[in-house]
Amino acid sequence: MTGNDSGAGRFPTTERILSEFCAISTRDGDLVGKKVLVTAGGTREAIDPVRFIGNHSSGKQGIAVAKAAHLRGAHVTLIAANIDGLNLPGIKTVNITDAESMLHAVENEFTECNILVMAAAVADAKPIKQMSEKIKKADYISIDLEETIDILKAISAKKGKQIVVGFAAETRELLASATSKLEAKNLDLIYVNDVSDGAIFGQDQTQGTILLRNGENIPVSRQSKDTLSDLLLDYALKQLG
Repeated sequence: MTGNDSGAGRFPTTERILSEFCAISTRDGDLVGKKVLVTAGGTREAIDPVRFIGNHSSGKQGIAVAKAAHLRGAHVTLIAANIDGLNLPGIKTVNITDAESMLHAVENEFTECNILVMAAAVADAKPIKQMSEKIKKADYISIDLEETIDILKAISAKKGKQIVVGFAAETRELLASATSKLEAKNLDLIYVNDVSDGAIFGQDQTQGTILLRNGENIPVSRQSKDTLSDLLLDYALKQLG
């Protein structure tokens, strides 16, 4: 086709068309009309221009949730922390770096969403003072830290009818820790897994337990993060009503 209405951007890519088709045909489009907000990746708190406090999160689980929600017809916003090379047709993506910028991004989107899935790993602490120049090795004595803001707790305190899904990566007392987090942060459900051997980070599969507000625990056998994503959305949708 030629003319003034042709050219780059005039017609969606094949990938975009396929994505939109799947979005209205998967699971009978049970999330059509719903807005799902997802966080993914790991935040970084700068020490100096070179170094930072971070974690091993790859963002795979959050990305999987965002894709699953989109395929079920939801309007999806993904807040991505330090994830390179993202290309998710049909999904609004907001790139952030640290806990503070993630909080602002979540606050901007939360009011309009129906389901929030906080899959990102947020650093628990940050340097009290960020150095403007690289710290020389000889000058490293100690770094004074302070807690970062608890995004889940801050956001959940403002929720109305939204469903909030949390994650817990633990090395011991998994169920007790997850239950405490579920209650303290006013979550509707939480997924906890054992990361003591580091095997989950960056992998395509996961294994753990889903805890619901009513006290029910659902063991999750080893499965793909894609499969877990749909399972989490199933439970979130049930609670949304």
